[in-house]
Parts: sequence; structure tokens; C-alpha cells
Amino acid sequence: MVQEYKIFIDGEWVNSESKEFFDVINPATEQVIAKVAKGNAKDTKKAIDAARRAFDNGSWSNKTPAERAQALWQLAELVEKNKDKLAALESTNVGKTIKYARDSDLPFIIDNLKFFAGAARMLEGKSANEYSGIGISITRREPVGVVGAIIPWNYPLYIAIWKIAPALAAGNTLVIKPASKTPLTLLEFAKLAETVLPKGVLNVITGPGEIVGEELALNNKVDMIALTGDTSTGKEIMRLASGNVKRVQLELGGKAPFIVLPDASIEAATEGAVVSAFWNNAQDCTATTRVYVHESIYDKFLEALVGKVKKIRLGDPQNEKTDMGPLISESQREHVEEFVKSGVNQGARLLCGGRRSKEMNKGFFFEPTVFADVGQKMRICQEEIFGPVLSVLKYSTVDEAITNSNDVIYGLAASVWGKDITTLMKVANSLKFGTVWINEHGVLVSEMPHGGFKQSGFGKDLSMYALEDFTQIKHIYIDETGLVRKPWYYTVYGDKE
Repeated sequence: MVQEYKIFIDGEWVNSESKEFFDVINPATEQVIAKVAKGNAKDTKKAIDAARRAFDNGSWSNKTPAERAQALWQLAELVEKNKDKLAALESTNVGKTIKYARDSDLPFIIDNLKFFAGAARMLEGKSANEYSGIGISITRREPVGVVGAIIPWNYPLYIAIWKIAPALAAGNTLVIKPASKTPLTLLEFAKLAETVLPKGVLNVITGPGEIVGEELALNNKVDMIALTGDTSTGKEIMRLASGNVKRVQLELGGKAPFIVLPDASIEAATEGAVVSAFWNNAQDCTATTRVYVHESIYDKFLEALVGKVKKIRLGDPQNEKTDMGPLISESQREHVEEFVKSGVNQGARLLCGGRRSKEMNKGFFFEPTVFADVGQKMRICQEEIFGPVLSVLKYSTVDEAITNSNDVIYGLAASVWGKDITTLMKVANSLKFGTVWINEHGVLVSEMPHGGFKQSGFGKDLSMYALEDFTQIKHIYIDETGLVRKPWYYTVYGDKE
């Protein structure tokens, strides 16, 4: 029997005002695995009102940092107890491999909740001091208020926690919208959270982005909107949010370069490129998409790279031996196919893949694909594909590699591979990306920030910098003299005695 999910508002599971449900599909089998309430604008307004009440009555924001920390730690423990169930559901709903969901996503989710449990007790302003000479100034870091969060389909619970954990640590309340294709693990998380959080602190609304997301961005009772998604959606959210000048945090698209210097280990670099290009079924905004290889090792690199890509095992995500599962939907697969066709038509050399899997009769599977001799201005080099298509380009000088790497509208993540630390640091310092890895690609930790430059957005997930996004600074001034006196500006603007 297919499970039905309601929406979560003010601590209660309720039917949508629309009375409608939508199907959630397993992308590996194309079968319906759940029916989820189709929320609308009325539902979203109710959720916003609940979050507003919860914030204004102080049921969460007035708790001590220690109390908020304890609640976040409890959430981490509940996730840990249910990690196998959540990992299996994530794999089924997204199509990511069970080993990736279980061994990568869930441990990081748990760690992130625990990190922000500790961070909740480190919310502090800068020093208090007598800067004016006659009074003391104090800075306070306070919660922003009601946060609307919009989550993508590639990491449904993982990225939801990136928003939930710092927002709650800071004392905010939330209305969060999961992607319609992948809402299930966030809904299951809400079942855990309802046993820990006061009513109205966390609300989950499922439904179309053009309805739910728009209401979150437009509504004057929402103080901040946090989105992880594509760049075009981010631009629209910015436009809508300008109505009440609400704070906006955006983590958007990427087109990550992977620079291979002439002294790099071909074995290490090709291994890194294969893993970082095709993890999470190549549906990752930080995934390697453009490999720049020095001309002196270009041919050897291609040979080793293609040999490893051909060993990727495409298949059932629930199978422990599977390396790559399906894309999220038929429309996403068609999107990838269109880019492959574009690459061929523009003269790139297709080395492997480029087609639907012949072995899998069901599911939205697409073979891992490698193009060589890619031109810098080709679409496959410039635009985000969000699928298993890797472009390899040749360069002559390090400056050329840097220039071409920066020659996209995105600036989320990049990496450089080699042995000479002076050159490695020159490249890392010159790349206009929010994260640059050296001899690695993709490592994230809760203590370090993650966010983009240019049209990859602004603001930071992870680390104490995320708390800065979800808080605002207040200056409080205290007169120390206790005397009734005329202000300094009286003699300038007031009547003279």
C-alpha cells in the first residue's frame, strides 16, 4: 500500500486546503512510492502564521542557548537511531546509491546537527566598551525571525539540515518547502522533530514551488528566505523577496573546474575526477564538470580517465555494488540528452557514454559520459548540466587554465591537482570560487563554510558563518552618568541659551 503524507503545520499533521495529493516516484523503478499533500497558498500562509506566533511568543527564541543546544542534540540522536531507515528512504526517493546515502549523507546530517548544537552556545557579539567616553556600547546577535527555506531534490534531508540546524540554533522559526520530487525524508524528519520542538517552530509544506515558494518569498511575515537551487530560481526569489526587503541567502548553480597541473599524479587525479564527477548520480552543484589538463599529459590522462569511467557500475541503487543510480526524472534525462547532442553538434569528441542505459529496462538511467577536445565556449563547458557529462579540455599555460576556469557565470567550487605548492597556491588564490580544494574535490566539514561567488549565490551554509546569515546585529547603548543633561547636538540644532 502506498503511504500518504499530510503537511506539518503548528505541530499538527493536517490535510491541505486543496484536498489534493501528488505522486512521488522511485526514479529507479518509475513506480509510485508515496502520495503527498499538495499544499497551496492558504496552507503556506497558515504555516507562516504558526511560525510567526511561535517566534513572537518566544517559545523558542527565548529559550537559553543551552536549551536550544539540548534540543538540537536530541534531534541528532533521533536521526542517528533512525539512520538506516532514513538512508533507505533517501536512496529510494532520490535514486542515489544506498552506500552513498548511508555512509555519506546521514553521518554528515548527524554531525551537522551536533555541530550547531554546540554553536548555539557560542552566539556572541563583539566586545562591549565605552567608545563614546560617557556610555557603554553592547552588541547583541539576535535571530532574524521567521525563515522560509526551499530545498532542492538532489540532497533532500542533507541540505534541509543545512538550513534547519543554524536557523534553530540562532532562535529562528521555520517554514520549509522540500522539492516535490523528493519530500519524503524531510517529512519523516518532521515526525522526529515534533517530539522535541515547540509547536510552530518547524513547519513543512509540500507543494508546487511556483505557489508555496512564491508565498514564502512574498509574505511580509517572513523575515528571511534561504534557497538552495538553480540560478534562475534564485533570481526570481530575489525579485519576489524585494517586496519587504527580506534577507536572502542563496546557494545556486555550479560548473566546477578541475585543473590538472603537469606535475600531478595521473592516477590520483583521474581517480579524483571520476569520483567527483559522478557521485550522487552526477546531480551535485559542486561536482566536477570541466577538467583542464596540461597538454603534456593530456593523452595519458584521457586514457586513464576513460578506463576508470567505463568501470562505473550503473544499476539498482539499493545494491551495495552499484556505483551510480538513475537521474531524478525523465525530464532530467531528456535535459542531459539535449546537452550531449549539443556537445556532439558543436564538435566535441564523445569518448564514452552519451546514451540511456541498455541494461536497465526501467528507471531514468543514463550512462556516465566523457567528452574530449571540448571548446571553452561550447554549451557543455559553459552551462550547468546537472547530469553525468564530463568535459575535458587541454591547456598550455597555468594562466590559461585559470582564465578558462573562471570564464563561467558560476563560482561555487573548484579544485587543482599537482605537487608544487607554490603553483597550487597561486591557482587556488586566483580561482573565483567559494571553495577551492587542493588534491581533493568535494570534502565538506561542518566547521568550514560552503557558498558561492558570482551567480552561484551569496551567504554561507555550514560553519559559524551560517549563524551570521541567520542572525542580525543590534547595538545597545547605555548612558553611564545617570545625569539629566542636554545631548551634544542640542547646541548645534536647538535654541541657544
